[in-house]
Amino acid sequence: MFPQDVIPAGPVVLRLLTDDDVESIVCGCGDPEIVRFIPTVPVPYTRDDALSYLKVAERLWESGGASFAVADAGTDEWLGNIGLKALDPRGNGEVGYLIAPWARGRGVATAATRALTEWAFSHGVQRMELLADVENLASQRVALASGFHREGVQRSAEARRDGTRSDLVAFARLSDDSGDRVRPYLPDFPGGSLSDGVVRLTPLTVEDADDYHALMSLPEVVATWVPPQAPDPADSEEFCRLAGTRRLAGERVEAAVRDAVTGAFAGHIQLGSVVPPLGQAMTGYSTLPEFRGRRFTTRAVTLLVEWAFEHTPLSRIVAGTSPGNLASQRVLENAGFTREALLHGLLPGPDGTRLDDLQWYRLRPPG
Repeated sequence: MFPQDVIPAGPVVLRLLTDDDVESIVCGCGDPEIVRFIPTVPVPYTRDDALSYLKVAERLWESGGASFAVADAGTDEWLGNIGLKALDPRGNGEVGYLIAPWARGRGVATAATRALTEWAFSHGVQRMELLADVENLASQRVALASGFHREGVQRSAEARRDGTRSDLVAFARLSDDSGDRVRPYLPDFPGGSLSDGVVRLTPLTVEDADDYHALMSLPEVVATWVPPQAPDPADSEEFCRLAGTRRLAGERVEAAVRDAVTGAFAGHIQLGSVVPPLGQAMTGYSTLPEFRGRRFTTRAVTLLVEWAFEHTPLSRIVAGTSPGNLASQRVLENAGFTREALLHGLLPGPDGTRLDDLQWYRLRPPG
């Protein structure tokens, strides 16, 4: 069994839960994000639920785990809970936490997760695991900031509140890992978006699913997609839902193109086919008819490529167009791309045909 220590963690301290935390727990556990991502939290959350949780915490200690309050190091105010499940048969630990809405955005979860993980290592645990819902990007960022490495996705691993199943992203940190913050290959946009005053790029989310699906269903867009087939609405929703976690995994950037003034959805742009050893990725884009001919697409491509060269290790961005798609070719030329090669029969076409692809590239500027 683990000792019931008090663990210092920079701006916070991990200590035993007490009856004095009950009212704060009640307030914190009414938060929509906690309710959304921790399906075992009762709704509505009452004082009796908080008192029951204190007993659950006691039983966790008795079963070989550990349960702490995350408290402000200066005031002792309750800011959240963090715990270590009883070790699995292989001796691995799993950390889980919740942080009150009023304590977010100041490194509380990362400080607590780091402290608990290192405390577990000091008591002989060799491997610590952390699971986060695929849509819980904040928790995934905490894992990376706490030195955990992404290992994959556990499909349909947890029951949601509505009876469906959700995928969980699996992270782990070993006792002999450096513990350094794991920096995503494809970081967030500075300030959450990119804009030149006319066009704004925002991360694609599930709220964009209807607009994205309508765009991808246009016949002229379907004709240039690989493969050239219209998406299913459920597939479009899933694509948007998973865009954030795929970005944190370093796989791709998916962004909505918006009118910077009105916020209207104007199109979609991506940075995919990322090959870190080559420092190369591929961009692709689609624009709604009412925004074509206004240089929105050129501006979007320019914004995304210049962000990539400034904020990622990428040194070469490529793109492909149909040989007959003169409008797309003009977009790339105006965005600083150079024509490179015509690849014959590269892409799958309709009814088993093969299509040529005219390829373009843009390199990171010297220096």
